[in-house]
Amino acid sequence: MEIKNAAFVKSSTQESDCPEATIPEYAFIGRSNVGKSSLINMLTNRKKLAKTSSTPGKTQLINHFIINDSWYLVDLPGYGWARVSKKSKADWKRMIDNYLKTRENLVNVFVLIDLRHEPQKIDLDFIQWLGEEGIPFCIVFTKADKLGKTRIQSNQVNYKKTLEKNWEELPRMFISSSEQKVGKREILEFIDSVNQSIDQ
Repeated sequence: MEIKNAAFVKSSTQESDCPEATIPEYAFIGRSNVGKSSLINMLTNRKKLAKTSSTPGKTQLINHFIINDSWYLVDLPGYGWARVSKKSKADWKRMIDNYLKTRENLVNVFVLIDLRHEPQKIDLDFIQWLGEEGIPFCIVFTKADKLGKTRIQSNQVNYKKTLEKNWEELPRMFISSSEQKVGKREILEFIDSVNQSIDQ
């Protein structure tokens, strides 16, 4: 799939304020500072579509972008150690949970995980929650350019072994690097194939 046009639609504070659920929707989420905005910009060939920042917690709303006039890309607030109040974190969690559980046209959630680190409890808990709620998701390992090929493979294998303790079937996984545009074709082809299956 080639992304010919990508445009910001709106930011919402809750699911009920989101654009009308008429086309397929793909959400991107991950821990703060996982490289989510950079990945979105890489996928869409836009340098500033999603706002990047060295300060974790930049995304605080449900941000909708329309892609090729045919599907929505959704930038969700990150979870983790963003420097915000406990109340703000609780509000974000309630907003994200409600969106993920009730958004009718949500087709898939891309969970971004920094490949440089050992499996983190906060990521594993979130993935487990998605599974328990029956929400379709994939894993996108980010920042692969920071590692050599051997570490990339060993870290991914380690993650798979960790997930296999609780999962009979593992989710689809992608390796990505926004700096080197790694994973772009694979992720967009996956989205394209899902969209085509919906149209049939």
